[in-house]
Amino acid sequence: MSSILIKGAQIMTMNAREEVYTGDVYIENNLIIQMGPSIDLPADRVIDARGKVLLPGFIQTHIHLCQTLFRGRADDMELMDWLRKRIWPLEAAHDEESVFYSALLGIGELISSGTTTIMDMETVNHTESAFQAMAQSGIRVISGKVMMDHGSEVPIPLRETTSVSLQQSVDLLEKWNGFGGGRIQYAFCPRFVVSCTEELLTEVRDLSAQYHVRVHTHASENRGEIELVESERGMRNIVYLDHIGLANSRLVLAHCVWLSEEEKEIIKKRGVKVTHCPGSNLKLASGIAEIPDLMNRQIQVGIGADGAPCNNNLDMFQEMRLAALIQKVQHGPTVMDARTVLRMATMGGAEVLGMEREIGSLEPGKKADLVLLDLDDYHTYPSYETDIYSRVVYSATRSTVDTVIIDGSIVFENRKVLTMDRSIVLREADKSIARLTRKITV
Repeated sequence: MSSILIKGAQIMTMNAREEVYTGDVYIENNLIIQMGPSIDLPADRVIDARGKVLLPGFIQTHIHLCQTLFRGRADDMELMDWLRKRIWPLEAAHDEESVFYSALLGIGELISSGTTTIMDMETVNHTESAFQAMAQSGIRVISGKVMMDHGSEVPIPLRETTSVSLQQSVDLLEKWNGFGGGRIQYAFCPRFVVSCTEELLTEVRDLSAQYHVRVHTHASENRGEIELVESERGMRNIVYLDHIGLANSRLVLAHCVWLSEEEKEIIKKRGVKVTHCPGSNLKLASGIAEIPDLMNRQIQVGIGADGAPCNNNLDMFQEMRLAALIQKVQHGPTVMDARTVLRMATMGGAEVLGMEREIGSLEPGKKADLVLLDLDDYHTYPSYETDIYSRVVYSATRSTVDTVIIDGSIVFENRKVLTMDRSIVLREADKSIARLTRKITV
């Protein structure tokens, strides 16, 4: 049994009452046991957090760890060209080692910028290597092998049969779902309707219900994608997913930039979850999702950075700032205020993942996933009577992250991720991408 006592922090609980106070947090094993103005209990580790801000770890609801190696290799393109000319050829070239180091590289960036939980989508092959990286790193994750049994201009290594795609997914689920006391969970990940047969999607629907796991896919990100779906399936994305019975409370849809009124009503009625990726949507020129409208309809929305080659980083501080600012131009300065956006990055993400009873806020009985920020710097001052939500969302950056705790273990402190060797990861990441690019011309 291990214990940590955090003393004297300004605690942003993100609980239902949105309490903020100065006090202590006592952690035992992987749970928050006690919180209050002053706690006097013996602990294996005591952290002096006076002058620092403690909040729940950020939860990113759409990430592609397998693409981290492709950072800077697919700039200034729209979605379908980006996939066909850059990302799919690179994913097709992946090997076990490159997937492993791509995942570690991404996780290192995520943890060091305060993200403690992600929903991730891998590629078709070598997903086992990504799960090994997740297990080593200590991050909390829901992830799965991407599924692609349909589509044109797909490289041969990414073309799979329906039966193989389903069997490999189930095999991975049965091995990894619940690993690490539940720190790693599985989700079925059909890439998007364009890449999947109806047979595969309906089987995923049934398997998701059988195993009680999430389905994670892209939808309505780009107008060209929607036109492809309409030409093949005779209806828009969300209408089609509802038609085949896949639109339900286990479904998490990335992007949802271009939704019809009918699709918004389906998402609301069926309890479908949405993940907003502002940085990716801007860089790929996909558009600006109507997030204020979705939230006014009581649709659950989280935030994700998407993949490194369409962003080009995985920093929740940047995504929070963008999520707030891009809506103000059209809807006015009061929409998507700092408090709303920080909630999306914490409890909102937990709700999208169905984990709101475990993570997303600092409360006794919840998992000990916490981030300690040091806001004692030029860019976050003055502090006198300044709104703390404003300081975190509009002023803070990844440089303010002081300590990260996941599942009760310290995984980041003194500017170092403790679960991996930075020099090895960086060196092997470069070697891996060099090896991949020798296989193809992109």
